[in-house]
Amino acid sequence: MSGMPRRSLGIDLGERRIGLAIRDDASAPRGLPTMMRRPTAAADSGRLRTIAAEGRVTELVVGLPLNSDGSIGPQATATLRWATEVAHALQLPITFVDERYSSQRAEASLGRAARGSNGGAPGPARREARRAAIDQEAARLILEDALNPELLIDSAVLAVGMRESAI
Repeated sequence: MSGMPRRSLGIDLGERRIGLAIRDDASAPRGLPTMMRRPTAAADSGRLRTIAAEGRVTELVVGLPLNSDGSIGPQATATLRWATEVAHALQLPITFVDERYSSQRAEASLGRAARGSNGGAPGPARREARRAAIDQEAARLILEDALNPELLIDSAVLAVGMRESAI
């Protein structure tokens, strides 16, 4: 792949939504529209294949939600399984980044949520838009974090996690 520019698709996998961002070697990460999760990784792969093709993506960068002590728990195991299936379906290499606290960092980056028109809590549509913006910003931060070697997940840690989750 030498000579080809690297284009990375950042992924923040949530229970209901998938935050997305894209970055190439020459530009800063930018958010893409958040997508709703489907029942299976195979179903998600179809939409992600289109996004990857349109963006000429050469690699996936997925945030891995490690436990606070750095171990692989149930959420990280599910993410490993999902991401491995998606990467295989898209035939793209995958890099995992420690994404502990990425949603909290994204929320802080976006600032306080706007209040509703009556000064109270925002309505359901505004709350959903805010959640989608947080997921998108988390994916953007995952791509930024991928530039920091200390935040890349060591392959030995992944091997243990994959063995434990029977991927």
